[in-house]
Amino acid sequence: MREPFTPGAARFGIALGPLLYYWPRATVMQFYADIAESAVDRVYLGETVCTRRHELRHAHWLEIAQMLREAGKEVVLSTPVLIESDTDIACMRRVCEQEDYLVEANDVGAVRCMGGRPFIGGPHLNVYHADTLAWLASLGARGCVVPVEMDGATLAALSAGRCAGVALEVLAWGRMPLAFSARCFTARHHRLRKDACEFRCLDYPDGLVAATGEGQDFFTLNGIQTQSATCLDLCGQAQAMAHMGVDMLRVSPHSAGTLEVVAALAAIRAGERAPAPSGVVPAGAQPCNGYWHGRPGIAWEDRP
Repeated sequence: MREPFTPGAARFGIALGPLLYYWPRATVMQFYADIAESAVDRVYLGETVCTRRHELRHAHWLEIAQMLREAGKEVVLSTPVLIESDTDIACMRRVCEQEDYLVEANDVGAVRCMGGRPFIGGPHLNVYHADTLAWLASLGARGCVVPVEMDGATLAALSAGRCAGVALEVLAWGRMPLAFSARCFTARHHRLRKDACEFRCLDYPDGLVAATGEGQDFFTLNGIQTQSATCLDLCGQAQAMAHMGVDMLRVSPHSAGTLEVVAALAAIRAGERAPAPSGVVPAGAQPCNGYWHGRPGIAWEDRP
């Protein structure tokens, strides 16, 4: 159980989102062993991007889930985002039909598959206003992760207008997931077919950065997923979000910096340091917070 908050502390939980990249099994196991010793309260597990990735099967995720639960973490199993094959459907059903862990539903089909049982709505359900949140709550949602492009004013309105008992979670740090496609961009970069990709995602532990014709880093390619090249950093807005009533701040796993950001948020939560940007980004990336201020997401403003 989390220690009582000190005077001046911000009341929010720290969540670790699902691993979006394709890492070797040993790397994944060590990563979550480190997370078990961290200040993270909730951990999302499972393959949400590409069901062809096979370093970890469903049984392996369940082993990690049990280890984290024994370490005192709340564990949530995440469903795939883009459902387009029988394999994707089978993966989604395996997650939704188990009853040992809460589910993050990343697709409306997963919401239906839950059959009214409690779940958390993933960020790709695109909940922008209280009516949508209330509809999801009527289907069993006990929480929702808001879209990454939501600005601070809209978030405040959503928090104020939500129905009782529905928690809000916000991505506070990490490359922003922007879109999904039936095509695998990593395979295409290597002139390979999607179904013969040679699992090239393993070569890019934080995705493959793509630049504009002028040489500016603009997107990150992660298999069928497109992410921002910049790294969202809302650690400086952590207290503001807590005062709005946001319940959880999410950190997205990266090959470096994840534990440092978790520690920074824990210090802000405990009142040990003034809220400020974490100062941590993936190798070669720049920070961004434009969406929060109602500007293009790639922008950075050094203000709350």
